[in-house]
Amino acid sequence: MSTPTRSVLVIGGGAAGNAAAILLRRADIAVDLIEAKDDWNATAGSGITLQGNALRVLRELGVWERVRASGHGFGTVGITAPDGTVLHVAEDVRTGGDDLPATVGIQRPRLQQILIDAVRASGATVRLGVRAASLDQDQERERERDQDRDQDRDRDGVTVDFTDGTTGRYDLVIAADGVSSATRAAIGITAEPEPTGMAIWRIAAPRPEGVVRTDLTYGGPAYIAGYCPTGEFTLYAYVAEANRDRASIPPESYADEMRSLARHYGGFWPEITPHITDPAKVNYTWFDQMLVEGSWHRGRVVLAGDSAHCCPPTLAQGAALSLEDALVLTELLTGADEWDDALFQAYYERRIQRVRPVVEASVQIGRWQLDGVRDADVPGLMGRTMALLKERP
Repeated sequence: MSTPTRSVLVIGGGAAGNAAAILLRRADIAVDLIEAKDDWNATAGSGITLQGNALRVLRELGVWERVRASGHGFGTVGITAPDGTVLHVAEDVRTGGDDLPATVGIQRPRLQQILIDAVRASGATVRLGVRAASLDQDQERERERDQDRDQDRDRDGVTVDFTDGTTGRYDLVIAADGVSSATRAAIGITAEPEPTGMAIWRIAAPRPEGVVRTDLTYGGPAYIAGYCPTGEFTLYAYVAEANRDRASIPPESYADEMRSLARHYGGFWPEITPHITDPAKVNYTWFDQMLVEGSWHRGRVVLAGDSAHCCPPTLAQGAALSLEDALVLTELLTGADEWDDALFQAYYERRIQRVRPVVEASVQIGRWQLDGVRDADVPGLMGRTMALLKERP
């Protein structure tokens, strides 16, 4: 009797979930992907900075050429004074290798659409507006063994009831449903994101002709003010400050709030700030931190991406780490005869040694700013952390 095709449910259609679906389908594993939102690309955000280690995974996914054509690649980062004076220009570490740019900026909706197109082309079954209502794992319940049942039912797996009234059975569930993951809580992992004390305002805007790289300003009315080119004519701009009670900031005031901070900065900011007018296009987000310890799985349900870890964007590594999770997990799955606790623990051990330094460094950089530490070795910490990421995940 031939071995039946393995099946995987991916919960969540962000970076980690999309990447896992693409790579598993390449190995001829049946994939169902569910996404809670009806519009898969509705809240993709303004822009994103992708370091080389993220680009390396995107190349593995077969979408690098589209990303390169859609974004803006560069190899340096500028440090400026609040008035716009350039204080220092540093070479970015090429964490993806010398054959890839150090950094690419791209509009988030564009990156998401590229990944969506690749998931659909892979042959994965996609259902939008659907959640997992319950997960029933074989190994967590006592049941009588029926010797006459078929081989597919004889393997350990997970039976999932969906919110649309349907039921599915899978060899594995990958929980890639984000930092507020309902799946993480459902399998008994109690970790929750914690605010770091800082928040960020972001907006997409036209790119002034002279903006060819990321420039960062530390100080002024905000802790950080910066921008990143995301294409020939676009960039995204951001300012980070101490977090405030969200209830005290009505959404209709978002543009006014961001503009009141941005207007104090020089350089290219006077060309960017006049475009901060539509509050619906301004995103306000607290910085959170979380790292699930011990293991990222319970039985046949395993976490990936922001459901397992999150950190402030001070190193621009959130999406990169999520993409790497998918690459490592699928590499282990497609290379193993048995999907068991040892395999899932190996996934955790391999990832935690890479993720932990990034989370800790990202949080530390923000903490130094909140505490007003003047002699903090931010460049040194950044350099050491990014050097670690040059190694393949």
